[in-house]
Amino acid sequence: MSGVWVFKNGVVRLLDNHSREGLGRRKVLVHVATNQVVTSYEMLERILLSLGWERYYDDPDLLQFHKRSSIHLVSLPKDFNKLKSRHLYDIVVKIRTNVFEVRDA
Repeated sequence: MSGVWVFKNGVVRLLDNHSREGLGRRKVLVHVATNQVVTSYEMLERILLSLGWERYYDDPDLLQFHKRSSIHLVSLPKDFNKLKSRHLYDIVVKIRTNVFEVRDA
């Protein structure tokens, strides 16, 4: 048997080498049209502005975007290196135009 033993919520399990569950793989946000990984807020902002999203400057601790025709507000940590997969999925769900995908790094 090969794999990784994981202790989670009081339970120990053996995950095989092909399992994606529980290993905390790093995720990246990919711009589908260009197949490029979004590597900076400048790049993300350029794409969002081209789609009609606007930058909000209300909170100094967050980077926020809103589209007037939508109720959605995308809120991201000020530091790009602190983006987590939940932020990436939030972008994908709220943009809703098949512009972005989240992939394993």
